[in-house]
Amino acid sequence: MNNKLVTLLIILSCAFNYSIAQYVDTVSIYSNKMRKAIPCVVIKPAQYNSDKLKYPVVYLLHGYAGNYSNWIKKVPELTEYATTMQLLIVCPDGGFGSWYLDSPIDTTYQYQTFVSKELPNYIDAHYSTKANANSRALTGLSMGGHGGIYVGLQYPHTFGAIGSMSGALDITYIKNRFDVNKRLGDSTLNAINFTTHSNFAMIDTLKPTNQAIIIDCGTDDFVLPFNEVIHQKLLKRKIAHDYILRPGNHNWEYWRNAVSFQLYFFKKYFDRKIVVPIPNTKQ
Repeated sequence: MNNKLVTLLIILSCAFNYSIAQYVDTVSIYSNKMRKAIPCVVIKPAQYNSDKLKYPVVYLLHGYAGNYSNWIKKVPELTEYATTMQLLIVCPDGGFGSWYLDSPIDTTYQYQTFVSKELPNYIDAHYSTKANANSRALTGLSMGGHGGIYVGLQYPHTFGAIGSMSGALDITYIKNRFDVNKRLGDSTLNAINFTTHSNFAMIDTLKPTNQAIIIDCGTDDFVLPFNEVIHQKLLKRKIAHDYILRPGNHNWEYWRNAVSFQLYFFKKYFDRKIVVPIPNTKQ
């Protein structure tokens, strides 16, 4: 490879990285509940600094053993989606294995409160957002999919649209693996913690909601059975939702594709092209 070609490639690489950096902020958000700072990536549309528009926000959660930078590193085209769909994309750090719960045994892992309250409060105060539930969505992959459903369903007045990609939705099955026991304790001695923090148990008593819900999973994914159970429970409760199965596994190839569909779904919701009426049923 000649020197001119090498130089050109370096220039193009620098230009690409600079282009991304223009629209991607890395911020530190202090959590009063956990008494520590949480890093977070904020992806802005290209024209963000040149207009006075207010934007809807999609909160995008990472998976187990991940961090706040995973999404932008693995899916740099998120900068394009933010621009074409006219929205902010926020990727908070959720700890190595927080499961986006408020741990009853560890005060340094209170990520349910962080995601549902402290994070959107900070984003609304520091960015030009449409600060209402109809302009906020919450989703994520794997552990983040668990967070999208678990946190999202509990806070309909914060998140009007929620989702999950390859969601590890059943912590009662995961039990003492993937740090769940560090958040909830031993599954035998602290069985009640697993029940009270279970998506399955929560949906069994869920009342009809007008949240827009999307659940997405690959047909070869080991978490598919959890997603099927959630789908059936939502159907039984007459909770409107989109349920998507497509070929794929528990990997970034699948999530890179899935996130574009979910962002489009949320965009339609923000534009009021998706309206979810509450069914008139007796509970």
